[in-house]
Amino acid sequence: MYRELRAASLREPYASGETPEAELAVDAARAAAIAQQRATSDESTTFVLYTEGHPAGMIGAYFDSTPARRAFVSELWVAHAVRHLRGGVLLVDTARAWLAARGAVKIYAWIADQNRSAIRFYEHVGFADTGERAPIARVPGAMKSLLVSREHA
Repeated sequence: MYRELRAASLREPYASGETPEAELAVDAARAAAIAQQRATSDESTTFVLYTEGHPAGMIGAYFDSTPARRAFVSELWVAHAVRHLRGGVLLVDTARAWLAARGAVKIYAWIADQNRSAIRFYEHVGFADTGERAPIARVPGAMKSLLVSREHA
């Protein structure tokens, strides 16, 4: 299920990471092992949104491997048909709570500069631009911005 949700999220115009085809090419056993690891890790996890018994969204939460051990939310995606149900807010709040319970004070998110809808969404749920920018590897010439959660700043 994780593999299929992640592949669906990668079909969005500003998605970062692998291509949908690369995600779907991951061996099912390897994908299951990754999902199991994320279900029990205190460093990295994924939350799945269900509506009416069907997976309809996801978000990743993790601590980076730098000495600062910065906390991030990532890979937020909610199916278009259920975006009006505020599942994105629920996913972000759940991921932030998980990170905060593990010591996070500031929570970050990298967002594609061209994805104005995502930037507005993250601002709505309490994130602000840090001014830090980086290129998006999968999209030549595109940039992403680092946002930080004001609630945990």
